[in-house]
Parts: sequence; C-alpha cells; structure tokens
Amino acid sequence: MKIKLASVLAIFLVCVMATSAAVYAAPVETYVCYSVFGAAGDGVRDDFDAIIAAHAFANEAGLPVRADPGMTYYIGSGHKTAEIQTCTDWTGARFIIDNSVVSAEERGFDVFRVTSKLAQVNITGVETLKKNQETIEGWPLPYDSLVDARDSTTMRFIRRGNNANDGAPQRDVFLVDKDGNVDQSTPILWDYDTITSLAAHPIDEETLTIRGGHFTTIDNQAPWGTGYYSRGICVLRSNVLIDGIYHEVTGEQRGRGGPNSGFLVIYSCAGVAVQNCTFSGRIVSLHGSYDIQLGGAVNVTFRNCGQSNDIHDTSRWGIMGSNYVKNIEFDTVSFSRFDAHAGVHNASIRNSQLGHQGINLIGSGRFLLENTTVSSSHLVNLRGDYGSTWEGEFIIRGCVFTPTHSGDPVLIGVDNDGRHDFGYPCYLPRKITVDGLKINDGQRRFFRREAPFYYFGPSLFSAMHPYGNDALFVTLLWDTVRNHWLCAPPYPIALSENVSLRNIESTSGRRLKMSKNIWRFCRLCPK
Repeated sequence: MKIKLASVLAIFLVCVMATSAAVYAAPVETYVCYSVFGAAGDGVRDDFDAIIAAHAFANEAGLPVRADPGMTYYIGSGHKTAEIQTCTDWTGARFIIDNSVVSAEERGFDVFRVTSKLAQVNITGVETLKKNQETIEGWPLPYDSLVDARDSTTMRFIRRGNNANDGAPQRDVFLVDKDGNVDQSTPILWDYDTITSLAAHPIDEETLTIRGGHFTTIDNQAPWGTGYYSRGICVLRSNVLIDGIYHEVTGEQRGRGGPNSGFLVIYSCAGVAVQNCTFSGRIVSLHGSYDIQLGGAVNVTFRNCGQSNDIHDTSRWGIMGSNYVKNIEFDTVSFSRFDAHAGVHNASIRNSQLGHQGINLIGSGRFLLENTTVSSSHLVNLRGDYGSTWEGEFIIRGCVFTPTHSGDPVLIGVDNDGRHDFGYPCYLPRKITVDGLKINDGQRRFFRREAPFYYFGPSLFSAMHPYGNDALFVTLLWDTVRNHWLCAPPYPIALSENVSLRNIESTSGRRLKMSKNIWRFCRLCPK
C-alpha cells in the first residue's frame, strides 16, 4: 500500500481524536495509527501491509506510532518486514503472527525490525587491533559507535561433541566514542593481526521506546528438521527500551515444526533494556528453539521479565541463547535458562529464578550470581562443548541451589579433558567467591538402591571425566594418571587460583567438597 505524505496529514487529527483520552493521560500529540492505513483489526483479515505502510510513513515524518486499543491485528505471510524507527505504543492491542501459513522461503523475514536512521559505516585504515587496546588512533567517526571486528583467518569457538564444528571466524564487539576511546567495560578481547572487516554501528542519542502489545504466535507446521524461523521483533538499533510486551505460542506439536531463532532478537546494538515482558519457552525441536536471542550486543538488561509457561517444564527448550555479547544483566527474572554459547564478557543475575536448563555459559570478566534460585543439574554449567572456560571471576552470594538430577549435586559443571583445541586457552575461574548458599539435597539418601550406592555429598566442581560425576574413584584415578601425569594433555585447562567458600549449608548435612575427582583438584584449598 502506497500513501503519499501529503495525502494523510489531514487525517491524523481524526486518528488522535478517535482514541480515548482516558487511555493516554499525557497531552495528546500527533501520531500514526494503523487503522488510518486500512488495518481492519478484526483478527481475521491480514493487516500486515497496513502496518508496514503506517511505520514507513511514521519513519519519514518522524512521528510515533500507536496501535488502536481493542483491535487484534492478523499478520500473515510474505517476503516483507515492518521497519520501526520511531517510538511505538501497542498498549491495548493484540497481534496474531500466523507462522502456519508461512512458506520455507518466507520464514526468515522478521515481522518487525527496529533500525536506526544512522547507517552502518565500514571502517578502513585500521590494520591491527590488540587485546585490551584503549584507543584507536585516527578514529574517523564523529559519534559513539558499536564496533564489530572480524578476522576470518583465525577460528575460535571450535565446538566439540554432538554439534561439533570447525569454529567461527574471530569476532568481537566493543564500544568506541567519537574520540576513538574504547570503553573498557567492553574491552577488545583478542589480538587482530589481520582485520577482515571493521564495521561501526552509530549509536542514537535518543531512546526509542516500544511499549505494550499482546502477541500470539501460531506455530509453523513445517516438516521435522526444517530450518529456523525468525518471525518476531528484531532490534538492530542501539538505545532501545522494550516495555510490557507479552508473547505466547499456540499450535505447537511435538515431533513437528521447524525451530525458532527467537521472538525477540537483539543483534549488533548496545544499550537495550527489556522490562515487564513475558516470553514463551518453546517445545523441544530437532534443534534448539528459542524465544530470546542475542548476538553481537552489549549492555543488555532484562528486568522484571518472566515466561508464559512453566520454567521447570522439561518438554520445552531453554528460552534464551546468545553469542558474542558483553554486559548482560538479569534482574528479577524468571526464565528456564540463561545461556551464552560463543562467550559472554561480564554477566550478572540478581533476584531471579532459573529453571530446568539453568545457567550455561563460557566467557570472561566477572560473573555475579546474587539472591537467585537455580533448579537445574548444576548451579552454573561451564559449557563443555566450548571448553568450560571462564577467564575471570565468579561471585555467588545469597543463592539457593535445588539440584534436579539423580547424581551427586555439583555447583560448577566442567567438562574438559585437555584433548581438544577450542581455538583459545581454557581456564576455570581464576577467583571464585561463594558467600551464602543453600543446597537443597536433603532428599538424597546416604545409601541408595541406584548407582552410585553411596551419596558423597555436593561438590564445587564436577569430576571432568567422560563417565560423568558418578564415575568410580579408581577410574578417576586412572584417568588422572594417564591424562595428566603420564601423558600431559596438549590443551590443558588452567585450574582456579583462589577459592573462598563461606556460609554454605546443605540440607543433607553433607559438607561441600572440592570435587569427587580429588586427584585432579588436590592442590585447591578453599579459604
């Protein structure tokens, strides 16, 4: 639908007056609404073209967009996307995103894409970068930017296990101000002797707010094993506030349908806050299926957010996944999972609840877990498929851990025998501080019918053994002798240097030990 700017200016006052003043307490200003562009809002007729046209007009005129309260907008198929560049208020409206009618060729088109009017700039003239470099000389841009640096000649995150791969080109994202100073809260993590690409995403000074809206996704009915669907909201602009969105899913079937990359995707941007929102855990698919996905983003915060379904429902995949991120914060969040695949630098989880898939991450910097309950196989799992590495510090304060698997409970899951090159050296957290932790292991009997027959109590670290934490001591001893004394592994993981354990309580009365693999961790003495 094509509508010229001059042809619709006259009807904006009608749109303003048609909206109840009781809905908006603030003084009413000129804005764009979907009904002016032909949206029926009856939940049956396809309103996608009208929504796209409304946002295109608003972007050109620099006007906010407001949905018509009480209406339900149906969004069907098509090779198209509504681009949002102005503040948008969906309060009081509903949206039906029907993925059951979307073809395989259309499944990768976002419904909404939040973008900046400032275009990406490809930087030339910078030939090298160094880890922790503080300033980039001759920085050419007059505004703060998120920089995405890549080196395709160096491979990192060489995955091991069932989803093994050859890794991905070295990549990093960091903030640079207009004077070329690198924000040290988002440091450069790698040396770049070769720079394949250096892209700067300018950061808008004003906050773009997206508020309200109840979204229902009708799940796709594609054959099992179909590729990922991306039919939601993709944020590509920095300095964005998302407030009060509710998302639910209908029509999901076990053993059918393609996986979802995320209803909310935050990619290549900085300073995104998500608050008072509800998302949906997706039924387990052939591949991981997500409702939240982060990639190449920094300074992302989730506050007062939850799920529309049970965070302990094991038939559903973990709600969140991320790659190449820095400074993620969860505060008062109830999700089935926190996850960082290809690394996170600095993360904090406060005042929250994590469900059956718990906390899975690798990375660097400081990880803070505070006043949080975790009901999963580990309190924190350092992902073994990426080397179980954390180059930095762990701080755990005032938390509750309810182990959900049958083996002896482990606080920090580790799986790295030193036999695989992940593309980087691997570390256990150099400093670990646990101050205030309750371990709910009282249901475990000291003598059990199932193996292992004796409950040895909780451990700080898992055994780092292919047979798992419940392997026999003699097997662990042989593994330690063979792999670490007789024949040293080529890519050993560095053990922690400082461990401080205070105010730890287990409901079984068993004392926390370093690891069941006492030979591997014998030199670690907690303070």
